[in-house]
Amino acid sequence: METIALTIDGKKITCPAGSSLLEAADQNDIKIPRLCYHPDLKPYGACRMCLVENESGRLVAACVTPAATGMEIQTATPRILKHRRNIVRLMIAEHPESCILCAKGNRCQLRQAAANLGIGETDLYPMPNHKPFEEANPFMIRDLSKCILCGKCIRADHELVEIGAIDYNMRGFRSRPATVHDRGLEQSNCTFCGTCLSLCPTGALSAKNMQFAGSPAEEQDSICGFCGVGCRLTIGSFENRIVEVNPAHDSESVNGATLCVRGHFAHDYLGSSRRLVSPLMRKEKEAQPELVPISWDEALDRVAGRLKDIKDKYGPQSIGFMGSSKCTLEENYLFQKLARVCMGTNNVDNGGHVYGQSQTRILDEKTDGGYRLAHLADLKNADVIFILGADPSHSVPVMAYYLKRAARNGIPMIVADPRRTELVNFARLWLPVTPAGDLALINALSALLLERDSCDQGFIDRCTAGFSAFQQALAGINLDESGPMTGLEPAAIKSAVDLLSGKKITFVIGHGILQRKNADKSLAAVLNLSLMSGSLGRGRGGIFIVSKENNQQGALDMGASPDLLPGRQPVGSSGLKKVWEQNWHTKLSPDAGLNMPEMIRAAENGSLKALYILGENPLTALPQHARVKRALKKLDFLVVQDILTNKTAAMAHVVLAGAAMAEKAGAFTSLEGRIQSFLPVVAPPGKARADWKILDQLQARLGRTGPFDTIDKIRAEIRRFIPMYAALNGHHEAWIQPNAQKAAFHIQGDAERISFCPVVSARVTSPEKNYPFTAIVGTRRYQLGSGTRTRASGRIQGLGSAGRLEISPADAAALDFSDGDSAVVRSPWGEIRRALRISSDLKQGNIFVPTGANGNDAMELFELADETEWKSCAVQIEKA
Repeated sequence: METIALTIDGKKITCPAGSSLLEAADQNDIKIPRLCYHPDLKPYGACRMCLVENESGRLVAACVTPAATGMEIQTATPRILKHRRNIVRLMIAEHPESCILCAKGNRCQLRQAAANLGIGETDLYPMPNHKPFEEANPFMIRDLSKCILCGKCIRADHELVEIGAIDYNMRGFRSRPATVHDRGLEQSNCTFCGTCLSLCPTGALSAKNMQFAGSPAEEQDSICGFCGVGCRLTIGSFENRIVEVNPAHDSESVNGATLCVRGHFAHDYLGSSRRLVSPLMRKEKEAQPELVPISWDEALDRVAGRLKDIKDKYGPQSIGFMGSSKCTLEENYLFQKLARVCMGTNNVDNGGHVYGQSQTRILDEKTDGGYRLAHLADLKNADVIFILGADPSHSVPVMAYYLKRAARNGIPMIVADPRRTELVNFARLWLPVTPAGDLALINALSALLLERDSCDQGFIDRCTAGFSAFQQALAGINLDESGPMTGLEPAAIKSAVDLLSGKKITFVIGHGILQRKNADKSLAAVLNLSLMSGSLGRGRGGIFIVSKENNQQGALDMGASPDLLPGRQPVGSSGLKKVWEQNWHTKLSPDAGLNMPEMIRAAENGSLKALYILGENPLTALPQHARVKRALKKLDFLVVQDILTNKTAAMAHVVLAGAAMAEKAGAFTSLEGRIQSFLPVVAPPGKARADWKILDQLQARLGRTGPFDTIDKIRAEIRRFIPMYAALNGHHEAWIQPNAQKAAFHIQGDAERISFCPVVSARVTSPEKNYPFTAIVGTRRYQLGSGTRTRASGRIQGLGSAGRLEISPADAAALDFSDGDSAVVRSPWGEIRRALRISSDLKQGNIFVPTGANGNDAMELFELADETEWKSCAVQIEKA
């Protein structure tokens, strides 16, 4: 990297070419004050606090002045200090005198600048600038009388989150950041990510908090527990309560200065009245059995004793373990070990099953897991981005920021989705593919690219096998026949081929693929297209799998799966089974395990007698809620370990009160493959305990494995037995280390080639006469998963109408629907009732049903079946 030399305050320094004077000073520990500057934003030069003097005596703003070789700069001459004092005096003269009541408190950057410059009183006439006080939304308060027009909020909105909800309005003394037509934020397209609030240097923007005002007493970095991006947070606390959440001040974090509405505002669920604060046990002998508080010794003795009795009487296969993709790596490792070592069963799964995590197995097997190291920062270098069945703007918003910035920088983006998602506005091409038409689309694109001879032959020859058979299989695909299966015109498919031709493709795969019964076939087709275009391997494109849950990848890595041991090693391999028997000094069950739906059906038919549920709420997460409830009632013993009271916990014989992510130590693995460790910010409420401690003490009582006592000892065993996690140490973030021995990840040497997958033709299913509409379910940014946590957030619930059904204008007109009408949606498996809104984002014949809201009743439309098809289904709709 080219460097230049210059002098600042008599000190000779160097900096990278292209740096501003402010960046050069920061890199060399020279402090220059600033108010409008932020390293993640383009320099703006609005506040002029960073004025410096060059060798010719000219005053320049350091943030927008490029450093040049030989410059001699002064940063604190009497002349500069005079100008800075006058700037601050003028700002304070317009500022309201409300520091004692201001939520920003001592963190106000204007107040700090005044103190550093020795300004107590301004000696100027006050110039009050009264502006409306806005607090109609449940998230933020805008008091623009405190605004200093630094522009950070506007630039963050336009440059980082790419929404464009606010901009400057009016001129001169009346100038202020405003929405279109100066409406409230709740009436604009603001997503309430809170980035503007975090960057605001004064109290002009503050979080709405009815329980606390002022600055937190303590702050601690942590990791967000709401999705698979793994945003780093700084959490503020006061008297053992979480009172504030902001992006961490960490330039290496995945989120930088940004968050989403859940990560910024929904953590108030931690203080919900629904928090479990003590172990509970159902007193069966009373007239009306109810859950009553008990001691930890009594609770753990009861759980251990009942599990032993049921195992002895009915055998290991009579017990199931339903774990959580929201719990830490350490907890998932202990949980599956509790099942396999202590109880002798492979009946263990985690909540990621609902989101199709097991469907990615074909990618793991073909690439040795090498595809999983996919850095979001690399999106800015992509040739072309192909988004399939994903709506990151709502499910993983920070990932969407990366995609939007990439598109703004000229990278072509294709969105294949039945709905017009937010990313369509940034895409070169939208392919409104029919629900379940993705497989036919990918095969058609591959066939057309082959016709054009648009493939990376060098990569194919060096890194793949079976290309000839793949070529022959695609030869029979007819573009005219693909049209009805995809719902697309041939011209649209050819336009996609034009954009993909000759490029390394970066794939973003969402739940429109993963939650379908043919997901493995669609992923195989994606892998084939990736191989033929040479898009696999570091720096060559890649495959991003959208993870809705924060530790969805890590739970699978730790073996919380019925057919995978830790390290994603297959249970059915006798050689690997022997290795783990040696590791754990025990005999492992040779029987296949049950997944989540299979456990419910086993409870239904009476073969499953006991179920241990950790951090999941199957009564809302799974389809057919009444059926799940009946099955759980048949169990001899149900234990639920969770942080909130919920419908599932209310049915338990014993409830164990766990701790949330801010109340314990642990680590998560993000969708990038990034391992992030964190420490507790506050103590768990009441008598609640960290989940790993509960599991550790329970295993000790069951006698098949000694207690670890510390989380470091658990991590040591994980590092020893799972080479992929050799870097897990709890002190800093690291990356998984897949044992990818394939040629795509080892350019040199004679590595094993990746074989093309068989080409499977898509099948067209005729629409059902009695169910003429297709319901598509999906995430809205204000809810997550089944909504157990977000429904406990007062702020999220204060939003009100986030769970409305959506219907196309044409269908609304045909059915005589108006905005706000109540509708009934029926499928062969159940029905739901909700208010609706008319949306032009949908094609005629499709309706959209947000998950998480209304007790997650969206899942009532699906069947609890072996083959997961939980993304769309045939329905009828009518007025309630």
